[in-house]
This record gives sequence, C-alpha cells and structure tokens, in this order.
Amino acid sequence: MGKNLEISIIFYNFVAMIYLPIKIYSIMKKTILTILVATTVMLSGCMTTGVGTTSTTNSTGDVLGSVLGAVLSNVLFGGSLFDQSSMLGSWNYSAPSAAFTTEKALTNAGGANAVTNITSSLASNYSNIGINRTNTSFSFLEGNKFSAKVNGIPFSGTYAYNPQNGEISLKTSTETIKGNVIKTAKGMGLMFDSTQMANMLQKEGKVSNTAAVQAVSKLAKSADGARVGFELTR
Repeated sequence: MGKNLEISIIFYNFVAMIYLPIKIYSIMKKTILTILVATTVMLSGCMTTGVGTTSTTNSTGDVLGSVLGAVLSNVLFGGSLFDQSSMLGSWNYSAPSAAFTTEKALTNAGGANAVTNITSSLASNYSNIGINRTNTSFSFLEGNKFSAKVNGIPFSGTYAYNPQNGEISLKTSTETIKGNVIKTAKGMGLMFDSTQMANMLQKEGKVSNTAAVQAVSKLAKSADGARVGFELTR
C-alpha cells in the first residue's frame, strides 16, 4: 500500500511538471490576447472621437500616426519587410497593390483612403489590360535568379534585394527594373514608381492598351511618394 502511494505521488508530480507550464502558458496567452483586443478598441475609440480640444486633437494625431505606421502594407520604408530567404518561391498575382514611400507621404495623400482609391482604379485598368492570377506571377530562386510572367509574357534574369529597406532590382537582358517589396496581409506587395511600372507593362508584358498603361502610370503620379503594382500570394 505504501509503495503504491509513493508511486502515485511520483506519477502525480511528473504529470504536474508537464501540465502546469502548459496551463500557465495558455492562461498567459489568453490574457495577452485580451489586452491586445482592449488596446485595439481603445485606439479605435480615440480615432473616432478626434474632434474636440487641442489636446484631444494632438492626442488623436499621435494615435493616428502610430496606427498608420502599423498599417504595414501601406508604407514601404518602415513597413514589414522580407528577409531574402522568405521571398524564395513562386508568387501569383492576387490583386492590385499600392503604397506610399513613407508614413508622412501616406498621411499627406489622405491616409488609407488614398490607397483604397488607387487600388480600386488599378483593378479597373488591370482588368482592361487582362492581368489575372494565371498570367502574372513572379518566382524568386536561389542564386539571385528570377523568372516572371506579366500579362502572359515570360521574362527572366537576376535580381538584387536589400532586406534593410525592401528595394529590389530586376535585371533582364534589356533593362533593370527597380521597385519595392513589402509584406502584406495576404502575402507580398511588389510595387514600382510610374516610370518603372509603365516599362514593365509595355516592355516585359507587351501590353498594347496604351491608354490603360498611361492610366496606371498616372495613378503612381497621383500623389507624392505613391507606388503601384501587384499583391502576390503563394
């Protein structure tokens, strides 16, 4: 009887050593999630009650600035970036993508609404061009090589990527296209300024719809620091 009790106690202690840390972690995880949700609600409340005294306006401006900075897919420099190894693989076109070079440029253009307006216009022009998931893709390979299709036209070459600022250069047999890469909610944003985007569509993609290309290029010029391109998913 005594020996059985001793064995039972040892077994209980063993189970407790395994179970308790897991249980504590679970409780802590739930607590942290609760705090995050509460903080989000608080920030939302601050943003929607920005009209008032000067101190309230300043406070709201500070909160708005931090929230805009957290909208990673809208800001290129200072947003969430890939390391080169996590970029490797095939990425297919999912949707139009737009962003601004800095948080200040985003704010000056009108914030997230500016991004929404640009991507909405891009969607219409991409549809006119014929860009879709099956005919537009990018693959980043070992050895800094890449292959791609834009509007169904394949091209390839080498690329150079700077993980410190997200800048990327795609070097083909005829030219070098410079752009920016950033993490988005769904995958990757690959974006260019007006000149680089027009070159990619016309030279690499062989797009003959000049009006649509000009419209896309114009969107990238619509505000200082604007960039346009593709949201890509695996």
